[in-house]
Amino acid sequence: MARGLARDHDEKRGVLRKGAARYFAAHGFDRASMTGVARSLGVSKALIYHYWPSKEDLLFDIFDAHFAELLDATAAAADLTGMIGAILVTYEDADPEHKLQLDALKLLPPDRQEPLMAAQRALVARMSEAVASEAPHLGADALRAATMTVFGIVNWVYMWHRPGKGMSRTDYARFAADFVRGGLRAL
Repeated sequence: MARGLARDHDEKRGVLRKGAARYFAAHGFDRASMTGVARSLGVSKALIYHYWPSKEDLLFDIFDAHFAELLDATAAAADLTGMIGAILVTYEDADPEHKLQLDALKLLPPDRQEPLMAAQRALVARMSEAVASEAPHLGADALRAATMTVFGIVNWVYMWHRPGKGMSRTDYARFAADFVRGGLRAL
């Protein structure tokens, strides 16, 4: 009879996934190895393979969990400030995942990229709705440009924001939303 899952299976998987994301982001997914992931986490390679049969499966799981968290966080956002705030709070502990998204998503096979790209499109659609509610006068092209501008404002926070220095992410979310609103009013 097959063994059941340990009670802490999902928790262990999450810890390993976060550690692997840090390792991949620091070393580059294409240059990283499962041996390196295991070594950096202080676990056996067999344990890593217990959870993921391949490096690509691990990368897919990192992205899938990250996008699921973003979609969950933004589901209840009532307005532009809420959307930006939910994204920034989710990004707060996900800088490695965010860096990997920019650097390594394209390294997965197309069939593995598609569900992740669908999640990205869903997130963009939510942001587009929030922007449209602030600026219903925008045409389709301007709405897309405004939506992607908002992502430009929030997606690079991980490059310059340092916890405990300057604005909190919550304060920055309000600042960014006010900044965007001012720009939208000027259009």
